[in-house]
Amino acid sequence: MSANELKYYLIAGEASGDLHASHLMAALKRRSPELRFRGWGGERMEAQGMELVTHYHSMNFMGFFEVAANIWSILGLMRQCKSDLLSYKPDVLVLIDYPGFNLRMAEFAHKHGIRVVYYISPQVWAWKKNRIVKIRKFVDQMLVILPFEKDFYAENGMEVEFVGHPLLDELQSMTFPSRVDFLARHELDDRPIIALLPGSRSSEIKTLLPTMTSLASHYPNYQLVIAGRTGMEYPPDDCQSVSLVRDHTYALVHHAEVAVVASGTATLETALLGTPQVVGYWMNPISFYLAKSMIQIKYIALVNLICDREVVTELIQNRFTRQHLIREIDQLLEPKRRDHVAAEYAQLRVLLGDGGASERAAGCILGEKEAG
Repeated sequence: MSANELKYYLIAGEASGDLHASHLMAALKRRSPELRFRGWGGERMEAQGMELVTHYHSMNFMGFFEVAANIWSILGLMRQCKSDLLSYKPDVLVLIDYPGFNLRMAEFAHKHGIRVVYYISPQVWAWKKNRIVKIRKFVDQMLVILPFEKDFYAENGMEVEFVGHPLLDELQSMTFPSRVDFLARHELDDRPIIALLPGSRSSEIKTLLPTMTSLASHYPNYQLVIAGRTGMEYPPDDCQSVSLVRDHTYALVHHAEVAVVASGTATLETALLGTPQVVGYWMNPISFYLAKSMIQIKYIALVNLICDREVVTELIQNRFTRQHLIREIDQLLEPKRRDHVAAEYAQLRVLLGDGGASERAAGCILGEKEAG
């Protein structure tokens, strides 16, 4: 079998992984058009020609309590994935983030002689640092997207490749409809927009959205709009006083005055789109207590982690309240604060470096050295 006919198996366990994996697949196909793809992910990966085995919606478990409550489902998914890997017999397994699941698949694949590539490192610099032992043992090639990760791995005895952040390419290549067209297309009125991004997991939507939508009565001169996704359910009670726009998150954030964002990749996306934001999160108290005892970082928002300072305000657990959100949003609507945020976002872009992450990652995987 020639290099162009190699079989690739990819696993992405959430929406951001689906996005980044789809761009990686496109870059791989540009170099080797005959590559074959199968795996776990979402619509974006499927659109690039991947034979979709399981949708990431089936894998959305976050937090210790949530994982424990769904342990039998998770173990069943792992057995299914292992069986499918053996049946498909890929030449390369490409894992995208999602470490709780993917590191187990890395170990399984390694034991069965399958080459393992990890694209977008688990956040071992934040917690579960002992995972580096498994990564060194079972991962053949690690491709990282955050500038400080290469030095972190080097300090822990592992050489990795920094390819840059794929969001730079995703956002720089996008064009957005005019504000008038966007409002008309989604049946919104002419008031300024406050965007609500409650996350991509059902557990996040359930816990974060009620507090977000409670802001509507305080901002009658603004329209609150939920950034929704196809396939996800949003409680009717939470949507009565706000609007819902599905599958057009980037355009929504682009046209918003302010965004309230669940901690995750969306915080970085919002920053790169230039929209002032306040970051919030809440999880089961037991899960939070256990996570806090193990996490070794000062911030949870990617923007703050990359800049190593609080660029965006984080409202976590008991601080994630209607009162605190109102205070932060009011400040973000002030011109002076908005100018300050814009300057901080500009520094963030400098730290992330040039675009071209997906192309560099594809080159590394195919043995064409391009990364730094």
